[in-house]
Amino acid sequence: MVVAGIDAGSRAVKIVLLDAHHGSVLSKKMVDQGVEQEAIASGLLDQALHETGHTRAHLGRIIATGYGRNQINFADSTVTEITCHAKGVRRLAADAMTIVEIGGQDSKLIRLDGSGLVRDFAMNDRCAAGTGRFLEVVAARLGTGLEGLGEMARKSLSPAVISSMCVVFAETEIVGLLATGADPADIVAGVQASIAKRVVAMAGRNVDDPVYFTGGVAMVPGMAEALAQALGRPVNVPQEPQYTGALGAALIAAGETGRG
Repeated sequence: MVVAGIDAGSRAVKIVLLDAHHGSVLSKKMVDQGVEQEAIASGLLDQALHETGHTRAHLGRIIATGYGRNQINFADSTVTEITCHAKGVRRLAADAMTIVEIGGQDSKLIRLDGSGLVRDFAMNDRCAAGTGRFLEVVAARLGTGLEGLGEMARKSLSPAVISSMCVVFAETEIVGLLATGADPADIVAGVQASIAKRVVAMAGRNVDDPVYFTGGVAMVPGMAEALAQALGRPVNVPQEPQYTGALGAALIAAGETGRG
């Protein structure tokens, strides 16, 4: 039996197909988000099924999660991304105790108990200055892609201080820094440090090791290092961190069929 996990994130839709009996991943797909979220997710699901030699008739269950999960009407049920990321990361790293997830529109810090269940969490969904959106704004302003930010940050000798809590004001602050001749490398390093500090503010003093960093921003070069420095402890990035939410949804789907 095949099950599917769909993570309808704010910036991208991710799908994981799972063999419910063996627990093996059959396919992983990702595409940019758009206005017609359900149509995008449906098309991506059909593509994944086709490439693995399956049809919708083979699907035992579909679980949707993420920012747009309630728009995926063909899903059998929805589960919060907090639960799904916890499930997905624990599948990849059985020792995980703290999860930092930074996506396009929000950031989360999730604490797990010894059995891998969510103990509590903190979430920032009101300020884009602590999310991937901030990095996109900075990359566009500096004329580089997200992949180029890490290389720029590594050249920084004196990271700039970005104090604004709002992404609009922060962008204005960056424009001002550029006008005064600030090194773009220092600006990027300052932005990454600013995002990391917002995670630390959510975490408080209660962070248990090991820490795992997931979500789309975990793929941006330099962010894991900035987060580790801000937390004062090692930060691990699981393989393909952008898929942990969809993976967790698929694992929950498998469990609900009684075969996971």
